[in-house]
Amino acid sequence: MYSPEQENISTTASTKVPVKYGELIVLGYNGSLPNGDRGRRKSRFALCKRPKANGVKPSTVHVACSPQAAKAISNKDQHSISYTLSRAQTVVVEYTHDSNTDMFQIGRSTESPIDFVVTDTVAGSQSNADTQSVQSTISRFACRIMCQRTPPYTARIYAAGFDSSKNIFLGEKAAKWKTPDSQMDGLTTNGVLVMHPRNGFTQDSKPGVWREISVCGNVFTLRETRSAQQRGKMVETESQELVDGSLIDLCGATLLWRTAEGLSRTPTLKHLEALRQEINAARPQCPVGFNTLAFPSMRRKDTPDEKQPWVYLQCGHVHGYHNWGNHREEREGREGRHRECPMCRAKGPYVPLWLGCEAGFYVDAAPPTHAFNPCGHVCSDKTAAFWSQIPLPHGTHTFHAACPFCAQQLTGEQGYVRLIFQGPLD
Repeated sequence: MYSPEQENISTTASTKVPVKYGELIVLGYNGSLPNGDRGRRKSRFALCKRPKANGVKPSTVHVACSPQAAKAISNKDQHSISYTLSRAQTVVVEYTHDSNTDMFQIGRSTESPIDFVVTDTVAGSQSNADTQSVQSTISRFACRIMCQRTPPYTARIYAAGFDSSKNIFLGEKAAKWKTPDSQMDGLTTNGVLVMHPRNGFTQDSKPGVWREISVCGNVFTLRETRSAQQRGKMVETESQELVDGSLIDLCGATLLWRTAEGLSRTPTLKHLEALRQEINAARPQCPVGFNTLAFPSMRRKDTPDEKQPWVYLQCGHVHGYHNWGNHREEREGREGRHRECPMCRAKGPYVPLWLGCEAGFYVDAAPPTHAFNPCGHVCSDKTAAFWSQIPLPHGTHTFHAACPFCAQQLTGEQGYVRLIFQGPLD
């Protein structure tokens, strides 16, 4: 059922397949971006061992630099982080090559130092055009991940990424400070938040606590609002090491980190396709029209077809599309709002069902039996229960649970419903 080979994981030189550290999956997309994945802009990004290490580590610290001196140091052909304390004083930390790590950078910029280009996720959007008018809150050079090149291939996250000049600049207004051991550290404008789930990414997963990661990889409690000047308290007992299921929020998009080992235990697309065919083979019927229902192929994820199953989200009864109980006001342009279920008379939204096709979001390989409310994305019971408990950052200071396949905020008592199919009458 699972095939780890499919996940491109190899530690042997003979097969020439690069070692995979893990994958980053953007929440809110059902297997690909609405207009398709292109180049460095896609819904899922694999971090693999590079042919040659490109990691960096801090070396020389230049204190009390004049702006001119700081500029001269920054112009050298090596990485550096500049902390502007005042117009007259800047601290520059030079970084040197680290042969033990690979560095991957994530951000909104399409410049070459960015490995994975991420843009703002708009809940429920069907095309990239829906996202164009939004003023982005994601940093151009949002964060960087350092992966150890030797087992256990530990991945560590840091706020901010190096630009095309190999620099990170923290201006006068950015939150920054001197640490007890006389090192500099700081936070980016909107911050990089991380949450590690308890019990890993499994059926027993429970939400962890959201923390903020600093430029040097230290862990802090959250600021009062996203871009407040005052940093939170340092949490010395927690680490910036990513674990299977860690969530990374860039203020506009949230990424899920899956380790190579975790992915090897995750259902594959082949498995999800087999489950789809299994449901369709049982020939579920519409209790009103008596027509056979079928989930469309996973490639078709936007417009419902005539056999598409629909659900009454209040009760979970699955039907085909019909006009029963469709009162006059709904017929006049409020399609999908409140309809009365013919089976139990419960009133609530009536929406088409869509299979969740992004296998990386599943916590188990059980059949798709539950649907998120209000979007109708279908997945396993444990997967629905997990995501309905996860408070995802929204805007600058609120959190709410959302469907991982489309990012719509969950509604209703639980945020999801168990589906009740009717089998064929024959």
